[in-house]
Amino acid sequence: MLIRTVEFAGAVASPGAPTPGNLAQIAFAGRSNVGKSSLINRLLGRTRTVVARVSATPGKTQEINFYRTSVRLGSGDDRDFFVVDLPGYGFARVPLSVRGAWRPLVESYLSGTPELAGVVQLVDMRHDPTSEDLQLLEYLAELGIPTLVVLTKADKLRASARSRQQEQMLIQLGLPDEQVIAFSARTGEGRESLLDGIEALLAGASDEPD
Repeated sequence: MLIRTVEFAGAVASPGAPTPGNLAQIAFAGRSNVGKSSLINRLLGRTRTVVARVSATPGKTQEINFYRTSVRLGSGDDRDFFVVDLPGYGFARVPLSVRGAWRPLVESYLSGTPELAGVVQLVDMRHDPTSEDLQLLEYLAELGIPTLVVLTKADKLRASARSRQQEQMLIQLGLPDEQVIAFSARTGEGRESLLDGIEALLAGASDEPD
């Protein structure tokens, strides 16, 4: 899948608010310090002129951001869809009031968006999954939403430690190897695998006309 163009298409800050357009959507979720914005920028090929804002204060942004993305699929067909950046969860420095607003906003989006073709859940490869990581994964399974798990910051571990950690995380997450992708926003490792995974998610979704 080749990324052609990306443009910011709007934001949603309250539960139940309408999302832009009638295109398929791929949402990205994860803890506030998991490197989600860096991953999105690397994935979309926007490492110099970024689209997703990388905040110096993780968890500061508490809204859902939409990026209209035009791609050329492996089949040669062109397609548009929305990359959806969900607000991060679980960061201790965020005020309780902000952390409390995450659940209704995101759960409303996840459970009430028929255009949602799949979720890419990010987990920091250097650490075991948190209870919040596992709860979100379980919630997505309950909703029947196709999910890929990306292990971020893969370049931070040495090869031997990385292999052991990835095997352990597969057990903790309860997922098969093909559903989990190691990724580095710094080196670009895992980008093509993730693009392939997103193309597969899009293949299972149909768009309504704009």
